[in-house]
Amino acid sequence: MVVVYTDGSASPNPGPGGFSVIDEETKEPLILGRSDRTTNIKMEGEAILAAMEKFDEVEIYTDSEFWVNVLTKWSIAWAANNWQKKGGKIKNLRLVKKMYAVYNSKRVRLNWTRGHIGTELNEKADEWANKARKRITYKGLEIKEIEPMKEDE
Repeated sequence: MVVVYTDGSASPNPGPGGFSVIDEETKEPLILGRSDRTTNIKMEGEAILAAMEKFDEVEIYTDSEFWVNVLTKWSIAWAANNWQKKGGKIKNLRLVKKMYAVYNSKRVRLNWTRGHIGTELNEKADEWANKARKRITYKGLEIKEIEPMKEDE
């Protein structure tokens, strides 16, 4: 099972954003992505999605407790209720549905790690998410362009 660390960023929020997936073994970026208009939450999700899409068996460390909860708890009920929730509209629903489908078709282990406390690979994932936002790449790695969010998202 491949082990990776993911992170996403946007600055300002919303604004241009980036994400990264860092390989635990080599400590190098495996996947970089960016968008001209996005949010921190969307980029965090895109990083997790990219890791799940790349590997059939993956253990993911993320500092996004939100996405861990979405995939392991909330989306189960939302899917059972025809993608409705009691509190109203599900934000980022298109991304949530895509992540839910991939998560349930692969062997994925999600782990939450507290961000910005000096955990080496979490910090590296943050660093590369910010570089990807600025179109800075690693050893010629192609930066995946994510469609800018629409005003109603």
